[in-house]
Amino acid sequence: MDSSTSNSIAVAAEWRVQPGQEETVRRLMLAAAAAVREHEPGNLLYVAHQDPADPTHFLFYEQYADQQALEAHRDSAHYQTLVVQQIVPLLVERTVTFYKLLG
Repeated sequence: MDSSTSNSIAVAAEWRVQPGQEETVRRLMLAAAAAVREHEPGNLLYVAHQDPADPTHFLFYEQYADQQALEAHRDSAHYQTLVVQQIVPLLVERTVTFYKLLG
């Protein structure tokens, strides 16, 4: 493993949204994912999933080059506007776990 991946940080996030808000959250997350890919060079991967058996359940897997890239993501205008201000109020549960790449 080279030094460019040894500091990478993975994030797994699970959300449960208020019933009836699934489509709103889905739409906002697609916009957030597009903004991350366009504006965050330190983001290595950003994948969003929705449980087909329970549409209120979302799973996200993200990978960042290092802690600085993760902090830049959290501080970005698109994260603050789309996720913090618009999505988080629609959630009933939110679990975020951080992982370090083995190597």
